Amino acid sequence: MSCCSGIAVPITAGAGDKSARAEEIRLASRDLGDGLRQTILTLPDVHCAACIAAVERALRKISGVELARVNLSSRRVTINWRGNDDESPDFAAELAKIGYASHLASIEEDGQDPVLSSLLKALAVAGFSAMNIMILSVSVWSGADPATRHAFHLISAALALPAIVYSGRVFYRSAWEALRHGRTNMDVPISVGVLLAFALSVYDTLHNAAYAYFDASTSLLFVLLAGRTLDHLMRGRARSAVGALERLAPRGANVIRADGAIDYVPLSEIKPGMHLLVAAGERVPVDGVVVKGASELDCSLVSGESAWKRAEPGIALQAGVMNVGNPLTLLATVSADGSFLAEMTRMMEAAESGRSTYRRIADRAASLYAPVVHGVALLSMFGWFYGTGDLHKSVTIAIAVLIITCPCALGLAVPMVQVVAARRLFERGIMARDGSAFERLNDIDTVLFDKTGTLTLGEMRLVNAGDVQPRLLSLAAAMARVSRHPASAAIALAGAGRHTAPVEFDSLEEVHGCGIEGRAGDAVYRLGRPSWASNATQVDLGTASATVLSKDDETMAVFAFEESVRPGARELVQTLRSAGVSVRILSGDRSAAVSSIAGRLEIEAFSAELLPDEKVEAIRALAAKGRKVLMIGDGLNDAPALAAAHVSIAPSSATDVGRSASDFVFLGQSLLAVRDIILTAARADVLIRQNFAMAIAYNVVSVPFAIAGLVTPLAAALAMSLSSIVVVGNALRLGAKVKKGPRTFGATKPATVKI
Repeated sequence: MSCCSGIAVPITAGAGDKSARAEEIRLASRDLGDGLRQTILTLPDVHCAACIAAVERALRKISGVELARVNLSSRRVTINWRGNDDESPDFAAELAKIGYASHLASIEEDGQDPVLSSLLKALAVAGFSAMNIMILSVSVWSGADPATRHAFHLISAALALPAIVYSGRVFYRSAWEALRHGRTNMDVPISVGVLLAFALSVYDTLHNAAYAYFDASTSLLFVLLAGRTLDHLMRGRARSAVGALERLAPRGANVIRADGAIDYVPLSEIKPGMHLLVAAGERVPVDGVVVKGASELDCSLVSGESAWKRAEPGIALQAGVMNVGNPLTLLATVSADGSFLAEMTRMMEAAESGRSTYRRIADRAASLYAPVVHGVALLSMFGWFYGTGDLHKSVTIAIAVLIITCPCALGLAVPMVQVVAARRLFERGIMARDGSAFERLNDIDTVLFDKTGTLTLGEMRLVNAGDVQPRLLSLAAAMARVSRHPASAAIALAGAGRHTAPVEFDSLEEVHGCGIEGRAGDAVYRLGRPSWASNATQVDLGTASATVLSKDDETMAVFAFEESVRPGARELVQTLRSAGVSVRILSGDRSAAVSSIAGRLEIEAFSAELLPDEKVEAIRALAAKGRKVLMIGDGLNDAPALAAAHVSIAPSSATDVGRSASDFVFLGQSLLAVRDIILTAARADVLIRQNFAMAIAYNVVSVPFAIAGLVTPLAAALAMSLSSIVVVGNALRLGAKVKKGPRTFGATKPATVKI
């Protein structure tokens, strides 16, 4: 809820060389056409709504800038600007004027998080100091003799000094940067309170006073750093989604030169018109068209299509699909930054930018904290000094006001419940990636399912094994074992453990896109598509897909397949429908396959053969109508939709990108985990409201006592800590076993879910 200074790398080493910075920005920008360019900068110091407003306002004042939008979760700003080849805006200099360092988003990171490391070290030092000073304080407050008390105060001062200097610098740096540029934030009163309490304690120790307040300042630092570290961890998880999508693209590609030589070049150097070699087992690096070769493509990560697709000359391919068969020669049609994966990355960043509504509201409320607390503390000090003439007492009361009004309980009200809720779900095999999703989950009134890998397991199931002669099933299983196709895997599984195949094959060969061909003497056996394997013109199995086993073009057996429905899918759909929640399927798979699953699960509304951007548009259309959407998906093609939804859930079988883009990930196969997530979120919402009520009540009751001079700085620190303990204790109630019963959720359609 507050700002702190991060670690930044300037755009160039020579920060004063404007021409060098401009040249670097121009080279790193993306051409959007019609003279419009786009630059993305990383801003490590952006932490709250005030930061966003300051950055966007400063950038929009620059001539030529048409758009400046900050993504809080990734701490990046996207700038659309117009300029010529001879001049580029100096964004870094303008941002530096208001206290924000910046660097180009294309700079490689070393994979480490120096900010987190710094926070953990500061937390450890503050915890060590506070723990030992508290132990010494027990003796002092228990009535130690003057000599012992003075010695303990000196030891406490020595213990507190590292915490004040090292641990407190997180807040001092942020407070100084804000004040230096004419701004204020919550770290200003925190810094003032900590430093004043330490200074007054040193003064009292040197004058052999009865009490000192080293424990108050160090305990305050420890509690605040704990909350800051937790906040940083949550933000780091939110930022990982786009990074995972970017890592999915290969680092480079094999380019076929005009003389036939093959060179491996970085992805950024691939240009339209280049010929690329995509070997078996590799992903397509950029969008292009096949010019040579024939193979099979696994498109499940991109389109959600469970069945492999045929690739042959003239077929257009998207970046990210997997070549599972033979080598292909591809003609690149776009550069790397214009590929399908790059476009999905931009869609995810845009979707994530809209997620900061709750954080912005909290930051705007917190922005009132600093001026109000400063005003109350100053009025208290001047009022007491005017009334008593005692400067020491007046400063002591002002410190007590600064400390007792610290919004620790208010700051812990939400994250502590989120942590306990996440732990409870973890014990049930569910990972919570974004704590704020618990709050958003209580608003849902619409649930959208992907099909392949979500409602289904992405596997084929042989449904008529009992109708096929055992001899023919064994024969088909022997042929199917040479292929990795989902239908072949289903036949091989059904034929496992049966007697030996009645035919000894001289050769077995997989014909990509068609099936498997085996030769035994003069006989030719085929297992695959009906139109290829036999002379049958049509095989009607309703909504099921079919594979034919033939000998010399004569059909011997027909195998019917269905996709395996994920356990708990039917029960979850029924639960949601009984609660009045709208349920719909959004899939990139074939209409027949989606219709079959929708019928089996009694879902009336579904859309098939959707592209990733069409899924996002469907979610945005629902949001425009005021609907709060829960998206449940697993594929790469679902990642932008997962990011755009109000809240999202993915199974552990999802792609890395799908898991990173989702708010929750369940490890088991059963979709009933979604029900557990919803009920836990409902319980968490109740506890969060209780915590807010208690935190507000604490401030309403305690502040008047502090102003009245009835609270010492130590008592203020203890009261502040006690309020935090109460909030934490209330949050821990979520971890207790809750009696199952009716729960309500849904913002626009309150409903009752029977468990």
